[in-house]
Amino acid sequence: MKRIAEILQAEPSLIEMTVRGWVRSFRNDRFIALNDGSTINNLQCVIEPENHAQDILQSINVAAAVEVKGHLVESQGSGQRVELQTSMVKILATADPEDVKKTVLSPKRHKLDTLREQAHLRVRTNTFGAVMRVRAALSFAVHKYFQEQGFYQAHTPILTGSDAEGAGEMFRVSTLDPKNPPLTEEGKVDYSKDFFEKEANLTVSGQLEAETYAMGLGQVYTFGPTFRAENSNTSRHLAEFWMIEPEVAFNDLAANMDLAEDFMKYVIDYAMKNCADDIEFLEQRLENEDKQKHAAERSPMPLRDKLKFVLKNNFKRVSYTEAIDILRNSKPNKKKKFKYPVDQWGADLQSEHERYLVEKHFECPVILFDYPATIKAFYMRLNEADDEGRKTVRAMDILFPGIGEIVGGSQREERYDVLKQKMHDMNIPEEELWWYLEMRKFGSVVHSGFGLGFERLVMFVTGMTNIRDVIPYPRTPGNAEF
Repeated sequence: MKRIAEILQAEPSLIEMTVRGWVRSFRNDRFIALNDGSTINNLQCVIEPENHAQDILQSINVAAAVEVKGHLVESQGSGQRVELQTSMVKILATADPEDVKKTVLSPKRHKLDTLREQAHLRVRTNTFGAVMRVRAALSFAVHKYFQEQGFYQAHTPILTGSDAEGAGEMFRVSTLDPKNPPLTEEGKVDYSKDFFEKEANLTVSGQLEAETYAMGLGQVYTFGPTFRAENSNTSRHLAEFWMIEPEVAFNDLAANMDLAEDFMKYVIDYAMKNCADDIEFLEQRLENEDKQKHAAERSPMPLRDKLKFVLKNNFKRVSYTEAIDILRNSKPNKKKKFKYPVDQWGADLQSEHERYLVEKHFECPVILFDYPATIKAFYMRLNEADDEGRKTVRAMDILFPGIGEIVGGSQREERYDVLKQKMHDMNIPEEELWWYLEMRKFGSVVHSGFGLGFERLVMFVTGMTNIRDVIPYPRTPGNAEF
């Protein structure tokens, strides 16, 4: 049995075929628009009403599941190349029209907020069907790229006793009775009585463990769920999301940039080639949405142009220090149009600054590198102080149009003494990460890696503006529905 995506590419034939799917519309008791989730496009199935029982016709409603048999013919009407001349219709499952009217399955435009409230049904709408097909293609492309490049996938722990980012915003995991936990003599929860005999959390990153595997396998990548107990109700944050994190032995920062640029171009190109209809639909959707916005809030360029922009341009590599000088002397900064004015070296760049560099100043994707050590994580390789005594680390961020930072990475600190001192300076307990530190004693070499939040990649490729709309069931503060 063929799926509709394949049927729509086929030539007319007298060979009978069977198709199953859900009804999107039924016009004039004659034209069924059928969709099985394999494509944004519907298959038009033409029936002769006099050849079918009245109860069958009355059951062909929006959202009902049907099986049809017939042969493919050249379409007589506009809107499709071929259609199915149907000889048999079988109702597989009914859908009450009154119930359908109360849901996002009803054939009308729905607000994204409404769709989130019915996340179990929204994948059957055009928008979310398209987004999730693109998401699936990007996921496949990630694995395809790394496998073709000779990487090994490492399955890093989801339950962990370490905080890779040193941020402390982690979800605790415990089997202790929350109403009556065992206590120490000081009156604190006695985690030695817990399942792991210590505090445990859901992982915020697989990076540290992946580094250890890069030291044995050479080049590895992780692709798994990560969790942040960050109380951020924004369009860019989730409490549960998926991360892609390659780690490569013997790669310095320049090689890390090369890898990240090549990887990003590969997966975007794969999606454009394999999800053309979905991306075209999402571009039209974005254009219609932009018409309702003020000019300043609209997308800087059409969706497909934005994706081609990334593919066609070499990523410009710019030091943080140079970027600060550019921003400090920019017209928006001098005219106080930035929400966060740039006035001194050491400031953490905001999305508005990153987008200015990409969209206005350089007009191409940008890789910023060599950030101040004070605003970056403990594991990043420390540079020698510059002429003014400022300390930087070999960090890099990739900036894209319309989104700002999409990738963050660094050359990792391979020197035992330097890493130990940095952990001490940042109050990271040595006993928690003894194994990570000890790894620097046994043939520690230059190595690098980066992290990409998968949902942000999906946002960029689909043009969706809220991260809650590119993951099946978003987890955010106050929301663990479904």
